[in-house]
Amino acid sequence: MLVLAKAMLALMIGFILAIICGLGLIPFLKRKKAGQSVSIFLKEKHKDKNGIPTMGGFIFILPVILAIAFLLWLNKIEWSENLGIILFVFIGYALLGFLDDYLIIRRKNNIGLTEIQKLFGQLVIAIIFFYLFTKSGHFPGLNIHTLGIKINMGWLYGLFLLFILVASSNAVNITDGLDGLAGGLSLIAFLAMGLIAWNSFWVEGYESIAIFCFILVGALLGFLFFNTYPAKIFMGDTGSLALGGTLASVAILTNHEVTFIIIAGVFIVETLVCIIQTLSMVYCGKKIFLMTPLHHHFEKLGWDERDIVKMFWVFGLLLAMGGVLFAVWI
Repeated sequence: MLVLAKAMLALMIGFILAIICGLGLIPFLKRKKAGQSVSIFLKEKHKDKNGIPTMGGFIFILPVILAIAFLLWLNKIEWSENLGIILFVFIGYALLGFLDDYLIIRRKNNIGLTEIQKLFGQLVIAIIFFYLFTKSGHFPGLNIHTLGIKINMGWLYGLFLLFILVASSNAVNITDGLDGLAGGLSLIAFLAMGLIAWNSFWVEGYESIAIFCFILVGALLGFLFFNTYPAKIFMGDTGSLALGGTLASVAILTNHEVTFIIIAGVFIVETLVCIIQTLSMVYCGKKIFLMTPLHHHFEKLGWDERDIVKMFWVFGLLLAMGGVLFAVWI
């Protein structure tokens, strides 16, 4: 019961702080004219979204940082190297995303950081993560506790970690295209990872990692209060890069990289669809999907935005439940 009480308290703290943050941030961003410019390819469907404030990721980023700092000050949670690594990734990717969003707003178009600049920033953060990860004495390989499999990958594990972090941050960024889509899927994924982290008793600071996840779940729920259709604010790269990178870091630090593939299934499919479409255009000269990412393909088929989001949420929830079953119960 104590675990359940702590989880509920963390959710409540995150939710309340996010609501307060949203009520203050949205009017501030409107005054600063920090609105999003809709892509020319989506003008027909998303013309009403033009000018809606972006950088909404701060609605869940700031509450999580404040809540963790407050709980540490009260000695309600314990500091650990793993929690420090997660906070570094969370803040690092948020700052990178903020820089991209700021440039987009300043230039009044959809051009922020170049793809090379953004990838370079992601790699720098991922490399620092790997340094901190190895310095803290983690096993350099896959450790699938459910199946009793332990594979030492040596230096190859470093490349594997870099790939997971960069791919995950980009995957959530790609999925952030409809009101409430990326926020809802991230909420589901972090809820699953929080449950898994609390069962990862072999990991230093596992309880603090779980509480971090539950605070973030509550904060995302508060963010969705403003972000579900019709959205009053978008998370922007500030939020999507932070969520993707942090989700991957929690999976890595709790030795659940394989489980992460299941839980992040919708994000992975969205990314694979973009890759398949690009390869088809380059080598075959034709499109397989009407538009990418996948959620825009369904829009082109005539689906209502809200129905697409609900369908993706359902699949995300099913995959998350499967991931929890694999990691904890089986």
